[in-house]
Amino acid sequence: MPDFFLRRPIVLCADDFGLAPGVSDAIAELIVAGRLSATSCMSNCGDWRRGAAILRETVASHPADVGLHLTLTDHAPLSPARGLVHGGHLPALSRLLPRALARGLPAAAVRDELRAQLDAFEDLWSAPPDYIDGHQHVHLLPTVREAVVDELRRRYPGGKVWVRDCVEPAARCVRRGVSVPKALFISQLGRGLRRLGREAGLPMNEGFSGLHEFAAGRPFRERMQAFLSGLGTRPMVHVHPGRVDAALLACDSLTSPREAELTYLAGDEFAADLAAADLRLARFSELSAHIGKASSAPSASGGSIR
Repeated sequence: MPDFFLRRPIVLCADDFGLAPGVSDAIAELIVAGRLSATSCMSNCGDWRRGAAILRETVASHPADVGLHLTLTDHAPLSPARGLVHGGHLPALSRLLPRALARGLPAAAVRDELRAQLDAFEDLWSAPPDYIDGHQHVHLLPTVREAVVDELRRRYPGGKVWVRDCVEPAARCVRRGVSVPKALFISQLGRGLRRLGREAGLPMNEGFSGLHEFAAGRPFRERMQAFLSGLGTRPMVHVHPGRVDAALLACDSLTSPREAELTYLAGDEFAADLAAADLRLARFSELSAHIGKASSAPSASGGSIR
């Protein structure tokens, strides 16, 4: 349909591929159905090895961007990560966040774990990630953001690997009316990474939404309609679809809300909401190409945190 290609492109990214089979398989199904254009992979988690083979077959016939979901909380590390690991696991966000904000994270441990997770990604994917972001947005944190930018410049010269920018203007966060305090906090936290990424010439989205509290009450469709409104010039939305299985119950606290997101994204309502917002799903490479065609899009300047 010709009018489809006139719609504004938006990246819709499902986080947490590789966390558990119920999550990985649901994401792969949504890619096949044309309901996602990217997924972020947890290369240190138990389903990455199995899931990577499935994802490779999936994107071979249904292209989508595949990125690294840098994980520095809760799960087992792939490196010694000395000074960061407690009891064989990476720390809870409640411990990592204040330490990071006080600039007390061990830089060498962060660097080594980032490199180990990139190695594990490349070992099974046989290519660099299309982009990098962070589980619970850890890539925004002081010390972590410096490690991410430095490693991308060292490992992938030429600025081909995108970085998730989580900055949103305060007015846009307030207008959406979804988890406003969290959205404002994440946006402020992301300004350091945005500055470093721009100085390094790394490609980044401009416009970010999808933050919510995963609590019962407001239907996910209403939240998603808000996420799709008032977007930046190169927008992306992140989601967390999945099915609850024993592996997920054993490793993560986010369970049933994943199924609500899956049901909506797989259904007709989501397709209707995209059309009503005059949007189409696209890969990161399409965002920059569309800027010259965009009309008067607004500028993007200006516990758990998924």
